[in-house]
Amino acid sequence: MSLLLPDFGLLFWMILSFGFVFGILAKFGFPVITKMVNERRDYIQQSLAKADEANRTLENIKLKSGELIEEAQKRQAEIIRQATAHAARIMQKAEEEAAAAGKQKLDEAIRLIDVQKQKAIGEIRLQIAALSVDIAEKILRRRLDDTENHDRLITQFLDEIEDSDILKN
Repeated sequence: MSLLLPDFGLLFWMILSFGFVFGILAKFGFPVITKMVNERRDYIQQSLAKADEANRTLENIKLKSGELIEEAQKRQAEIIRQATAHAARIMQKAEEEAAAAGKQKLDEAIRLIDVQKQKAIGEIRLQIAALSVDIAEKILRRRLDDTENHDRLITQFLDEIEDSDILKN
């Protein structure tokens, strides 16, 4: 018996046991293994298909979100434009109201000044009338015969009027 060449009996039993184990594996083991390999292959294919679909969905979501962002930016710009226009209208209206109120106050002040002016003119006329009456009274009291005394007296009365508080106010 040589170490490199097996004996015929040993070879027979090895082939027989190999055939028996191969038959059992072929009958019971290989179908289970191939079934598991096929299930695993199907699972991987399904996972790849789902990943592909998820990528497409994600891409669609990105596109939609981009569109939504663009739409939101447009709406934001429109709202800002409208708010700016509204603020400008409010400011213009406030300026117009302030101008009208200022004009009304100015007209009221002018009217009050005119009233005060007329009142002052009336008071001055009354004082001038009173002074005229006083001058006439003094002139009549003195009974002047000559015009020189008369002129001197009028000048004196006018100087007194200038010095009095009536014309200074």
